[in-house]
Amino acid sequence: MGDPVDGPGATGGDDFGLWLGDHTPVPGDDRGAVHARHQRDVLGRFATGVTVVTAVHEGEPVGLTCQSFSSVSLEPPLVLFCVSRTSSTWPRVRSAGHFCVNVLAADQQPLAEAMAVRGPHKFTGVDWRPGVTGSPVVAGTLAHVDCRIEAVHPAGDHDVVIGHVLDLGLGSPTTPAPLLFHRGGYLTEG
Repeated sequence: MGDPVDGPGATGGDDFGLWLGDHTPVPGDDRGAVHARHQRDVLGRFATGVTVVTAVHEGEPVGLTCQSFSSVSLEPPLVLFCVSRTSSTWPRVRSAGHFCVNVLAADQQPLAEAMAVRGPHKFTGVDWRPGVTGSPVVAGTLAHVDCRIEAVHPAGDHDVVIGHVLDLGLGSPTTPAPLLFHRGGYLTEG
């Protein structure tokens, strides 16, 4: 199961939507809502890393929080992330034609939360540099993967975005442990 819209813990706001199972059920569809809630609970037992997917659209940095990120292939070098089609940020990332996945460290929970809500000022106070595609590489992250969009596949209420890796890098060896998401909340320690 992917992110609610742009990130973990969605409850409202532009880049937030309803989690699977948190919808308003159709009258007479109680079994569907119960099944969806159960699916969310079961899949929530799988801990995921937390990333921020960034791009530059019309000269401005844009970003969204995403926990659905994975390596796909080494040859050619491909990765993927999943994003809700209701995200207001995703169309801007898609229009840019490229993106950078920034793997967040345990001390970057405030960044994850800031990138998961609507607003034009998500990058206020965020230290970043342009990657090879021009997409923001955020300072203090564990790693970054800079890509061009290779393909987009519709999958239910999400898009599966395949990226061709153009550049990647590791953060400082002293960067803390990863920021994780598990059972509906952030984990910053084991």
